[in-house]
Amino acid sequence: MADLKVDFGKFQLKNPVMTASGTFGHGLEYSQFYDISRLGAVVVKGIRSVPSDGNPTPRVAEVTGGMLNAIGLQGPGLDKFLHDDHYLPGLKKTNAAVIVNIWGKTAEEYAEVAAGLEAEAANDIIALEINISCPNVKAGGAAFGTDPKLAEQVISAVRQATKLPLITKLSPNVTSIAEFARIAENCGSDAVSLINTLSAMAIDIETRRPKLANLTGGLSGPAVKPVAIKMVHDVYKAVKIPIIGMGGITCGADAVEFLIAGATAVAVGTANFVDPYAPLEVIDFINGYLDRHNMTLTELTGSLNV
Repeated sequence: MADLKVDFGKFQLKNPVMTASGTFGHGLEYSQFYDISRLGAVVVKGIRSVPSDGNPTPRVAEVTGGMLNAIGLQGPGLDKFLHDDHYLPGLKKTNAAVIVNIWGKTAEEYAEVAAGLEAEAANDIIALEINISCPNVKAGGAAFGTDPKLAEQVISAVRQATKLPLITKLSPNVTSIAEFARIAENCGSDAVSLINTLSAMAIDIETRRPKLANLTGGLSGPAVKPVAIKMVHDVYKAVKIPIIGMGGITCGADAVEFLIAGATAVAVGTANFVDPYAPLEVIDFINGYLDRHNMTLTELTGSLNV
């Protein structure tokens, strides 16, 4: 058996395979299929300070090579997440390593969520993932993750609010994702995760109406993998902090491709909807690959031959 442990500096994982936020519920939904503590980490759906109903339906549409979603970050809010057995209290009983994805509509709200999680759950979670692909209501709806100044503002606010390890989840809907990775690094983020979904839309040609009530949504699934691989490699060349690669991983070979491109760990997302066991299959494949090539995980990361 290869040594699959991953050291992120401020936190460690038993293996490099986690789940992508928004695709694994809050973890308990998948615990009926297998012991989710076998994963490197469970990354829960986005949590903000107050409950959120999300967008109107329809908010999911299948497209060639993937899916569109405009869920709208539906969630229970911080208080319910912390105290309801369907959320963190129940998840604690599984012994899974937990990373909490956080979001808000202002930098102050991000900081509030981070501070609340540290105050009440610092021993129950290993890191926070900052979803900066959210609209800033104070800036006319501009997404934090597509404006360098807004990205700096929100990451800095969260860094000042908590000592918990921070992962910044980067948007691909930018001219240079490496620029935003450098901003995250400079503002104290301990790692970056990428990519989030690509902005996209689909139309029903019979009704001539959008397939999503929100008009546009985020594209995920196999179609985005080549884009994600390139962006991971671009970021690997730009920063020194660890990278969690995601976007279109459906099997172990896909995950190894991300590791070679420069990722320290990977997250399985849309594949969970197709096969709940996909993350476990990825773990097994990485283990076999390392044994077959007589390599360590560290040697594999960023080993692209050019």
